[in-house]
Amino acid sequence: MYRTHTCGELNESNIGQKVILAGWIQTIRDKGFVTWIDLRDRYGITQLVFDEQRTDKDLIEKARKLGREYVIQVSGTVIERSSKNPNISTGSIEILVEKLSILNESLVPPFTIEDDTDGGEEIRMKYRYLDIRRNPVKDKLIFRSKVAQLVRNYLSGEGFIEVETPVLIKSTPEGARDFVVPSRINPGQFYALPQSPQTFKQLLMVAGLDKYFQLVKCFRDEDLRADRQPEFTQIDCEMSFVEQEDVLNTFEGLTKHLLKELKGISFDKFPRMTYAEAMRRYGNDKPDVRFGMEFIELNEELQNNGFKVFDEAELVVGINVEKCASYTRKQLDELTDWVKRPQIGASGLVYIRYNEDGSIKSSVDKFYSEDQLKIVINKANAQPGDLLLLLSGSTKKVRPQLSALRMELAERLGLRNPDEYAPLWVVDFPLLEWDEDENRYLAMHHPFTSPKPEDISILDTKPGEVRANAYDLVLNGNEIGGGSVRIYNKELQGKMLSLLGFTEEDAEAQFGFLMNAFKFGAPPHAGIAFGFDRLVAILGGQEVIRDYIAFPKNNSGRDVMIDAPSYIYKEQLKELNIEIIKD
Repeated sequence: MYRTHTCGELNESNIGQKVILAGWIQTIRDKGFVTWIDLRDRYGITQLVFDEQRTDKDLIEKARKLGREYVIQVSGTVIERSSKNPNISTGSIEILVEKLSILNESLVPPFTIEDDTDGGEEIRMKYRYLDIRRNPVKDKLIFRSKVAQLVRNYLSGEGFIEVETPVLIKSTPEGARDFVVPSRINPGQFYALPQSPQTFKQLLMVAGLDKYFQLVKCFRDEDLRADRQPEFTQIDCEMSFVEQEDVLNTFEGLTKHLLKELKGISFDKFPRMTYAEAMRRYGNDKPDVRFGMEFIELNEELQNNGFKVFDEAELVVGINVEKCASYTRKQLDELTDWVKRPQIGASGLVYIRYNEDGSIKSSVDKFYSEDQLKIVINKANAQPGDLLLLLSGSTKKVRPQLSALRMELAERLGLRNPDEYAPLWVVDFPLLEWDEDENRYLAMHHPFTSPKPEDISILDTKPGEVRANAYDLVLNGNEIGGGSVRIYNKELQGKMLSLLGFTEEDAEAQFGFLMNAFKFGAPPHAGIAFGFDRLVAILGGQEVIRDYIAFPKNNSGRDVMIDAPSYIYKEQLKELNIEIIKD
C-alpha cells in the first residue's frame, strides 16, 4: 500500500507505531546533523526527521537531494516531537524515517505552495493544479463540496427528485447570448448550451414529477465580472401544485439549513420587501440591509429654491453617512470624482456637513439658509458629526448612482461584515421592462413568468404596470436565487409572447414544444434557481466566485491553463460546414 495514514491524522496516541505516509514535500530544513522534511497531502502536514544518530547515512544523503514538491513515500516510526507546533494537528509528533521512495520528481514550482504565496493571479491561473495544493484554494473546493452535499440531502429529504436535463439544446433569442455548437450531422444548424434548464424543468412538471432539482452547469456568453463566469452552476428547482408562498417557505428552509449547518446561525422568518420599496429605500433590487444609509427623498425640501440642478431634477435624493462630517474637502472631491466616472455617470455630488458643534456647512450654502438645511438634517435623522451626500437627476438614473455610492462607502467604512448575514426576499417585480433601443418590452425575468393574478386584467392596456409573480432571494447585497410562478395556460403564454414582440410563427418555432405540452394537462407550477457559485462564495465569507471553482476562466473568458478558446483545424471547420470569412 502507498500509505497507512494521511499526513493530517497522526498524534500522540500513535507514538511507537510503524506507519507509511505519502505526499508532496512542502519544505526541507537541513541543519547538518539533522534534516527535517514537511510532508503534505490534502489532509495536512507531518514532519519527517532524519538524524545522524538514528538514520542510515545513505538515507540522509538521499533526503538532502530531494526538492520541493517531490512526491515521496516514507515508512518509519511515530515519535514524540521535541519542539512541538500547536498550529497543526500533527504538531506533537514526527516520523523517524526508516525507508524513503521517490515516487516522482518535480520541477521547482513557479510560485511557493504556501498559504501566502508569492504568485500573482495570472501565473496561479496558468498553473491552477499547483494553486489548488494551497490550503486557501483547496479548502474552498472542499467547502463547495460540503455545501453541495447539504443541498442534495436537504432537497432529497423534502421529496425532490434529481433529474439531468440536456446540455445540447435549442438557441432562443431572449436573455443573454448563447454559446452555440455546430452540428456536423445537420449541416448549417446549431445547438446551444443552456443558459438555464427552464423549459425542461417545466416539461418535467407536465410529466408529473412534481418536485425536481438539479445542480446543473449553465452557460452565458456575456461580459465577465468577479461574480460571473461563462459557465456556472445553478441549484435548479421546480414544484407542481404550489403557489408563491410554498416556494418561498421551501427555499427559505433550505437557506436557513445551510446557514445553520455551515455558519451556526439561526434565523426566524426572512423579511420581505417589494421591488418598489427596495428601489425607493436602497436604489436597487438586491439591497444589502446589514447597514443603514437608506435613501432620503428631498424634492419637497430642496426644490424651487433657485438651485437649477435640483429644480430641474425628477428626483433629489441623499444618504446619511454617520460620523463622517470630518471628511476633508479633498476626500469629498475624490468622492465627487468617483460618482462622475463613466461607470456611475453622475453629474456631481452635493454634501451637507452636520458638524460636531451643531453648525451646518454645505456645498450649496449659496442657495440655502442654515434653517432650510436644518430641515433636511432633521428629515435624515442626522446627528452631529454626520455627513449627508446628495444626488439629483432622472429617477431611473439617480437611484442606481446613489446605490453605487452607498455600497462604495460601506466598503470603505468596513460596514459589510462578511461574518454577518442578512437574508431578504424581494417580491412583486415588474413583469416587463421597456427597452429604448429595441423599442419593445422585454421580460424582466423570462417569458414564462406569470403576472400577479390581480394584474392580468391590465395586461393589454397597461403592460408596463403589471407586476410579476416573481421573487428573488437576496443575501448580503447579492441575489443568490430567483424564480417565479410560471404561466401554465397556453392562451396566457401566447399573449405574453405577443407582448414581447413574437409573431405566432416565431412563438411556434421557438417555444411550440412547450406550448403544445400545455395542451396535455399542465399543472400549476413554480420554481427557483440559486446561483450556486455565488452562494458558496458568500457562505465562505467572500463575493469573488473564482476561487470556489476548480478551473475558472479569467476576466477575458479564457482558460489560460489549457489555452482555451483556441483555433481549430481547417479540416474540422470543413467537416462542420463552417467557413471563416475575413474582412
